[in-house]
Formats: sequence, structure tokens, C-alpha cells
Amino acid sequence: MTTEESNRIKQSGTRFTIVPRGAYSLAESGMFGRGERSGDWPGSGAYAPEEGVLRLAFLLDDLRTPVGVALVQDGGGVHGTVSGLDPGGDVGPVRDQVARMLSLDRDGAGFDAVGARDPQVARLLAAAPGLRPPLFPSPYEAAVWCVIAQRWGARQATAARERLSREFGAVVDAGGVGTAVVPTPAQLLAAERLPGLPAVKQERLRAVARAAGEGMFEPVAIRDGDPDEVRARLRQVNGIGGFAASLIHLRASGVTDALVAGEPRLAVLVGALYGLHGPASPEDLAGIAESWRPFRTWVAVLVRAAGRRLPELADLPEPAPAARCDPARPAPGPARADRLSRVRPLRRPGSPARSG
Repeated sequence: MTTEESNRIKQSGTRFTIVPRGAYSLAESGMFGRGERSGDWPGSGAYAPEEGVLRLAFLLDDLRTPVGVALVQDGGGVHGTVSGLDPGGDVGPVRDQVARMLSLDRDGAGFDAVGARDPQVARLLAAAPGLRPPLFPSPYEAAVWCVIAQRWGARQATAARERLSREFGAVVDAGGVGTAVVPTPAQLLAAERLPGLPAVKQERLRAVARAAGEGMFEPVAIRDGDPDEVRARLRQVNGIGGFAASLIHLRASGVTDALVAGEPRLAVLVGALYGLHGPASPEDLAGIAESWRPFRTWVAVLVRAAGRRLPELADLPEPAPAARCDPARPAPGPARADRLSRVRPLRRPGSPARSG
């Protein structure tokens, strides 16, 4: 950590505890995707297995406040130490957002009950005990990632996000480690240029920032809304296509029972797991997933993350990947831009629009 970064870090020692309902493993969250070919931790942060500490850095849902959190788990629950809040700041919103990020805002006992109905899910739960889907810190941060990652591999996109965060965002203390947080919407809009990104991605990030200010990325509205309507509205943001809209909906809002479709890796794994003659078709997947209710999203993540821990799935050929957060799309022309300006954003009833 540089001296300049140290001077930018807000120090505090506020703590909270989350008591999981049902089985949960912080280690499984921290190691999510590593060695499983299913993607790394979805946000800024890192897990230190030798310490048993998961360090996170993110914007609160107000999209103005950067915080750092260091998490450990013992028999009493998951314990977090927070940095970044002003003295006397309320730790409640941090705790609630971390609970959503770790899928601890839901009672996991019902997840285990799915395994009692479906023997294949039971095998996966035994192979990855306590695994729940780790989520992006917010739909806004997921949208930022999708724009940065368009046509780039994960390593290049992660490096670009890190540079953007350190240059325009904040650096917070996460368990003694200075960790950069993505810029707020206001910070993105205030920047004349965003080095390291092509012009088209810079403009799309500004579009995401403007949409955030209009309430487009409200987590509860996305989670509780009709999936088709939610994704259609998200696609109206310049730079957010179908794949990105699905990712934001499924991996950032806390939804538990939306059907995951259009993922080649999931189709291959489900086909092999359930004895089909090839990848599961959309109809196959929809039928099989009926037994996964009300945790269809969670089971889909479990299959992708832990499927290859089962011997018969370990050496399955990797399918051609789906597009990473959609190829770039042209900016809307004047007529479409005028239509989009009149679109009602996703927002909970009675909630105000965000200011910069």
C-alpha cells in the first residue's frame, strides 16, 4: 500500500455477526471458482485460506460509501470487521449487504431439503458442503464489470477494473490490506477520460453511471421483479445486452429461484449428471429444475461450481463459452435514445431517485 493510499483509507473497527440459517462455509465462498473453471470471486476482494479471512471492498447500496470488510467464521457465525464508515456510522447496511453477497440473507435449510428430494443435488451438497452462491456487491458493480469485460478475458478485465478503481475510486482497509473500490457513479461521470479503456467502454460506463443515478440498479426491485421485465429494462442501458442483464439479475440481486438458461457449461454438466445423451436442452433443464424449487438459481450455481468434483464429471470436455457479458453494441440513435429517456427505471415503490 502506498503512502497516498494509506492517507485515503478511513480507519474504523466496527464489527458485526451474521448467524447462518442452514449450512454455510465461508471457505467455500472464498474459494469459489478457483480450480472449478466457473469464475472467480465476483468483486473486489480476496480470500486468504491460511488465515481463514475473506477480505471484501465495495460500495454500499447508496452507491456513495466505500467500505472494506474482513470476514472470519467460527461456531458462533460469520464475523465482520468494517472499515470506511464515519465515526458512529450505522453498521446495519454493511451487515445486510454482506449477508446478500454471501447468500446469508436466506434460510438455507430449504436448500438442504432440495437434496432430500433430488439425489444428484444431495451428491453436490456433500461434495461442496456449505457452498452458497457468492454475489457481486451490487447490480451496479456487476454492470460495471460487464462493460469492462466485454471482449476481454478475466485477467485483462480484472486488471482494468483495478486500475480504474485505484485511479478514480477509494482505497479502503480490508483486514489490514488496502483494497480499491470501484468508482461511484458520480466519480465515473466526473472523469474526463478513463485511461486503459477504449472509448466505447468509457461511454458505456458513463451510461451505467447515469442509469444508476436514475435507480435502474435497485437490488430489491431487480430481485423481486418479473425476470423478463427486469432483464428487458436492464438491456435498455447502453452496453448491457442479454448476457449481462442475466448476470446482473442472477448474480447481483439475491434472487434464489430464477431458472438459469443459456449457459453451455451448465447444460453439459446437467446432461451428464442426469444421464442425458448430451447437453441438457432448455426443455430438459426446465423439467429437471422443477425439483430444485425454490432454489433453482442456487442449484444451478452449485452444479457449475461443484459439478466437476464428482468423479464422472471431472473430465468432461469444456464447451464453447457463452459471450462474456455481450459484445459491444452501438449507442442508440436519437429516436431510440428519446424512447429510453421515457422508460421507467427499476425502483421500489416510494424510493427516491439517487442523486450524484
